[in-house]
Amino acid sequence: MLRLIFLCFTVFTLTQIINALVQDFCIADLSGPETPSGYTCKPSANATVSDFVFTGLRKPGPKIALIKASVSPAFTAQFPGLNGQGVSLLRLDLDPAGVIPMHTHPGAAELVLVTKGIVVSGFISTANQVYVAKLQKGDSMVIPQGLLHFQINGGGNTAVAFASFSSEAPGLQITDFALFGNSLPSDILEKVTFLDDAQVKKLKAVLGGTG
Repeated sequence: MLRLIFLCFTVFTLTQIINALVQDFCIADLSGPETPSGYTCKPSANATVSDFVFTGLRKPGPKIALIKASVSPAFTAQFPGLNGQGVSLLRLDLDPAGVIPMHTHPGAAELVLVTKGIVVSGFISTANQVYVAKLQKGDSMVIPQGLLHFQINGGGNTAVAFASFSSEAPGLQITDFALFGNSLPSDILEKVTFLDDAQVKKLKAVLGGTG
């Protein structure tokens, strides 16, 4: 009997300790640095409902001429209430011939939902298997974490899609910019990409690279 009482007391105590360690939310203090574990929390007593509401996805963001598309993120930097919640969102608006070039999100899986038009979405597995689908309004596709993927407007009209992520900070690396938008010397790029000098220099000029 005493053993049972002791066990119940121990479970109750541990439960109380665990609950005490859990807080409702951690609104990002954007005035401080971002660390690998996220932002520090602003005092919860200073929280308002605006910390938990984001209206920036109501309309397209600024157009990026090179890709004929706009990308409007709702990550922690734009939506501090997401800090520590493990979710985020963005909006894609693709003009006819618009494209989101090959890229990766190292920190999150992605779920794409098309709300207007047609979007061709695809990814490449680590076994180099290609998975491509033509998505119409209401269709969705999951992109596994860290894999190379893309989206292309698959019709003649503007397409809109929303992408959700399994992290408030999914990260982003665009393959073209990673290769040709930096100072990696052209002679090295030619060796590792099997492209000739003229092609490498053309891509560097388009994407802002040097060297």
